Amino acid sequence: MLYSFLISLIDQFSVLNVFRYLTFRTGLSVMSSMIIVFVIGGPFIRFIESHKITGPIRDDGPIGHIVKKVGTPTMGGLLILVGILFGTFLWADLNNSYIWVLLMVATSFGLLGAIDDYLKIKRNNSRGISSGMKIIFQIMLSIIAVLLLMKFGDSEHLKNLYFPFFKNLILHLGLFFIPFAIFIIVGSSNAVNLTDGLDGLATVPVMLVALSFTLICYVVGNTVFSEYLQIPYIPNVGEASIFCGSIVGSCLGFLWYNAPPAKIFMGDTGSLSLGGSLGAVSIISKHEIVLGIIGGLFVLETVSVIIQVISFKLTGKRVFMMAPLHHHFEKKGWAESTIVIRFWIISIILALIGLATLKLR
Repeated sequence: MLYSFLISLIDQFSVLNVFRYLTFRTGLSVMSSMIIVFVIGGPFIRFIESHKITGPIRDDGPIGHIVKKVGTPTMGGLLILVGILFGTFLWADLNNSYIWVLLMVATSFGLLGAIDDYLKIKRNNSRGISSGMKIIFQIMLSIIAVLLLMKFGDSEHLKNLYFPFFKNLILHLGLFFIPFAIFIIVGSSNAVNLTDGLDGLATVPVMLVALSFTLICYVVGNTVFSEYLQIPYIPNVGEASIFCGSIVGSCLGFLWYNAPPAKIFMGDTGSLSLGGSLGAVSIISKHEIVLGIIGGLFVLETVSVIIQVISFKLTGKRVFMMAPLHHHFEKKGWAESTIVIRFWIISIILALIGLATLKLR
């Protein structure tokens, strides 16, 4: 909104030409989102505490972990969502259809997570919406998002699957694009949710993935850089950098309160919204496989749960002491801060590998 207003004044004030630059507006979206989350975070937490809106801790962790976390406010994802909406509405071109699809995914998945968090608080247990119903709602929301992309997105590239490291390897998905895109959005959403089990564990990796896709969206939407890097140029995708920048800023502001020991948890409100948003961004920018590399930590956590479940059902034995993977290391006696920082390091390495795919083709 502010962007459109400032652009309308360029003829009178030539200095406002700076707002035409996507990089400048992306930087502003990061700063705006971070500041708003940082400013309202303290009062929000005090409000939550005064009204005793503290949800029960998920019972899939070690007993010591559960005891330490009891009483910590939840639904902090609302802070992140406010930051994303604030930064995006201020600095993005709202005539861009990709922006509206991304906002739809972020808000709808966030609302689903908020309902889940609310039910947990109301019932005073860790079971909100049933897993089956949650998946059904996620699929329905993803279908809407995918259909909107097919209607307003770039039809030339949308149904193609591009492989990193191989510039000429392209798979045309055809109608299979719909279930594939749904899988990416739903899978990404749940993967972030599974990872969000320790203070700050999911926040920094999400921030790193969003930062990486800020760059990816920019180069994909830029004719010069996309041609130089030999990646497909997709018109108007560059504007998604504003949305990604807002995620970065929001997570940075939220980390101030979520760093160990956390004063608030993002809850399903944040994890479902952030995960679904990252999945949608990867589809828009046609870097779905790169999302699996940069967000490899989320993949690892999810795979650990899948392996654990399959192994126990088939053999009656567990591969890990506890799943997801971060709880396995908790059971082994690793300090929470050690697990979190080492997983952050892994995320940094994976982000660098993922970004390297832009050039290594």
